[in-house]
Formats: sequence, structure tokens, C-alpha cells
Amino acid sequence: MALLNILITGTPGVGKTTLGKELASRSGPKYINVGDVAREVIEVFAVLSSEVRLITSDVWALYNGYDEESECPILDEEKVVDELENQMAEGGVTVDYHGCDFFPERWFHAVFVLRTDNSILYKRLETRGYNEKKLGDNIECEIFQVLYEEAMLSYKEDTVHQLPSNKPEELEDNRNQILRWTEQWVKAHNP
Repeated sequence: MALLNILITGTPGVGKTTLGKELASRSGPKYINVGDVAREVIEVFAVLSSEVRLITSDVWALYNGYDEESECPILDEEKVVDELENQMAEGGVTVDYHGCDFFPERWFHAVFVLRTDNSILYKRLETRGYNEKKLGDNIECEIFQVLYEEAMLSYKEDTVHQLPSNKPEELEDNRNQILRWTEQWVKAHNP
């Protein structure tokens, strides 16, 4: 049976994690939040490094630095791809991350780009405690549709879909739309 892989992407704060977890709870695909995976690998390294001194951060860390100005770690995209390769090959995975151009195109059958009104997004990011630069960069990213453009350049046009993510009822609508789409895809690819 062919299993569907989905990418949920968009500017930080648009609701990717909330939607991804909702989909996983309703339809059962494996859910991967790339940021969480990278943090888990760091935590495993921290535990192991206190016991086994031979393990280096280069082996375990999925980050390759820290951006002081934006106050966030810098993901090592090649290591992330290596880390996820086997799970993606098995199929049945929903991935959540705000970037999408470094993932292999072959991984995903559908890419959903969540979009949020700038005033709503600003409040969400402000609540997270983002500094002014990080707030401005992310709002600008949303205004100029950076993640949508990135998705359109990285994946086949017919696999990329935009979904509004401004209010709670849209979360339910998006979840239901993706579940219907998934059901149709599974029927078409598993005669």
C-alpha cells in the first residue's frame, strides 16, 4: 500500500504544529516537527556526552550554529535530511517546518502552505516573545509570500496548496480538507 507524505509549511506562527498534531490525531500518520527532532537530537547528545566522551557534537547535532540577532539556532539542513531519510522512505509521514526548499522533492505528495493575516500573525509572534527584528523578518516573510514562493519553486505546482490559518474554524476546515484530499490520494494510488 502506498503511503502519503505531507509537508505543512509557512511562516512561524501560522499554525503548522497545531494543524500537524490535529492531522496525526485524526488520521494516524506519523507526525514530525523538524524543530523538535533537532532539539531531541541535541538532548540525546547532552545525555550521552556526559557518559561517553567519544561522541562529538558533529555526530549528533542537527544545528550548525546560533543566530544571535534572531535569537534562534541555525539548522544543518543536510543533517536533517540524513536524519529523516529512512522515515520518509517508509511513507505515511506529516512533516512540519517553516522552511521547505532543502527537503528532497521526492519526499512529499502534497505541500500545504499556511497563510495568516499579518496583524493576527504579529500578535501570535509577539505573544511568543519574539524580538523586534525577528518579528519584522517573519511579518515581511508573510507579506512577500516567501514560503509560498519557496514551495512553488521546490515542488511540482499541482502538489502545492495554500490554506488560510487566521481563526480556529479555519483549523478545522484545513484539517478536514487535508483529510479529504488524503483519502482521495490513497484511493487513487492503492487500487
